[in-house]
Amino acid sequence: MASLNVRAALLSVSFLILALGMWEMATQPPAATEATSEYELLMGVSGSESRVPPPSAVIKVAWAELSNPFYDAGANDKGIGIQLAYSVYRVLTGYLAAMAIALPLGFLIGMSPLMYKALNPYIQVLRPISPLAWMPLALFIIQDSDASAIFVIFICSIWPMLLNTAFGVANVRSDWVNVARTHELNPFKTAITVILPAAAPTILTGMRISIGIAWLVIVAAEMLVGGTGIGYYVWNEWNNLDLASVIFSILMIGVVGMLLDLALGKAQKLVEYKE
Repeated sequence: MASLNVRAALLSVSFLILALGMWEMATQPPAATEATSEYELLMGVSGSESRVPPPSAVIKVAWAELSNPFYDAGANDKGIGIQLAYSVYRVLTGYLAAMAIALPLGFLIGMSPLMYKALNPYIQVLRPISPLAWMPLALFIIQDSDASAIFVIFICSIWPMLLNTAFGVANVRSDWVNVARTHELNPFKTAITVILPAAAPTILTGMRISIGIAWLVIVAAEMLVGGTGIGYYVWNEWNNLDLASVIFSILMIGVVGMLLDLALGKAQKLVEYKE
């Protein structure tokens, strides 16, 4: 197993070096054949066309940003660490609010066929709606861009947790529930001591899906509402035509998303069990 991991790591690094090398060579500007005339310079005509920045330019931006990630030079000039912190705060706030509603409601739906049949039509209608479609309504009602972004995260996070919780609870083995009834446990005790441990892996799967969707949506939401956050950072750098910073911020979005997923993945392994 150790040998396989080492070989996989070496192969992965080789792929990265090859990809970066090809990217670097493909984005080199062509050699100028004619000097730019004085008239062209006065008219703002450049001697080279706009191109995707090479990896070397992105690395320079990354070094500059990561060497001082928490600087604050005004409303439109904050470090990447501050921007990511705003985004993570919004994601976790909306995510935790969704969890506070989705888990109890999911238990209720999973344990009660009556509640499932009563609520399922509403869930099926609301679940497919794009989270960003709620943004105009949220801005009108809440009248606060930060709270509206959190509300959008809440909306997109609630459905995977709710459905997975209901599914996990409904599919707990009936003989386990019957044993709890034999011991005359009340419904609350049965839910906590029998159903929750049995359904925990499925619940954590829903939570893991939700955090991934929330991180995807916050980038688009912050592009719409502006102000702060990694989504706003990407859009602001695009407006500044700084593609190297745009690529760097895209990579940082991927890294933070991976860390959030790894954290939920570790939690999921803690509740796994073998029958």
